[in-house]
Amino acid sequence: MNSISPSNNTPIPALEWPTDQEPIVILHGDTRDIIRRLPDNSFQCVVTSPPYWGVRDYGVEGQIGAEAELDVYLDTLVDIFREVRRVLKPEGTFWLNIGNTYSSGGRKWRQEDDKNKGRAMSYRPPTPPGLKKKDLIGVAWLLALKCQRDGWYLRNDIIWYKPNCQPESVKDRFTVAHEYLFLFSKSEHYYFDQEAIKERTTNGNGLKNKRSVWSINTEPCPDAHFAVFPKGLVRPCILAGSRPNDVILDPFYGVGTVGIVSGELSRLCVGIELKQEYIEIADKRTAAVQPALIPAE
Repeated sequence: MNSISPSNNTPIPALEWPTDQEPIVILHGDTRDIIRRLPDNSFQCVVTSPPYWGVRDYGVEGQIGAEAELDVYLDTLVDIFREVRRVLKPEGTFWLNIGNTYSSGGRKWRQEDDKNKGRAMSYRPPTPPGLKKKDLIGVAWLLALKCQRDGWYLRNDIIWYKPNCQPESVKDRFTVAHEYLFLFSKSEHYYFDQEAIKERTTNGNGLKNKRSVWSINTEPCPDAHFAVFPKGLVRPCILAGSRPNDVILDPFYGVGTVGIVSGELSRLCVGIELKQEYIEIADKRTAAVQPALIPAE
């Protein structure tokens, strides 16, 4: 894996990377700065999960997800995803994982949980105008619809059901056990390999089109102290949205799950990540990747 820190305000040249020798390249920096310098129509498939609004404190000044106003958060992501549409090939797809959140009810911070060390936060955003304490905000759908109005084709809302979801101590609502995965396309007609992700029928004697509710456990990452993007969620996106040797982009690379799955499926990958700590964890996780046993044609 190769990590690059591009010079400020200079175009990043046409994809000389990644290669068979360096199948995963991480661009170290802020996605908002880097993605606008990537060349047009460069990536076949984009799979990502951006920071959720008001959910985690990454300890980075100006971090996405810590905006005081919800609309600023949504507009920031829509601007980034507009650049995603530019760098995506005309036949490409964009897979966006995003979860909903609740209004904080006036609390200004959140203490560490012994079962979830990543839960501690030094800030909590105020309740958005027009909402009330304890309201479900609906961030996932607000973002999806803004992206649709900005020009994306919104093709599917997929429910990621988490059988091992984080327990909650709430007594007046149900425990949240799902997030959303939205499938967007750049064009009306796009590459989609339905055969690659077909499911077994109930009796096991045949195959059927994959349904829009996916039951996938979360995956812990001791080095990161929080559950990470699970491989089981990423794999169908890459299989359906790309071919061997295609280039995948994750503009919020985190600890590298998209790169790991890309490598396992004989795809190439470019990630953008701000935190050096996460790049080091991704490097450690990627070192164990075994590519497909059957070479890509």
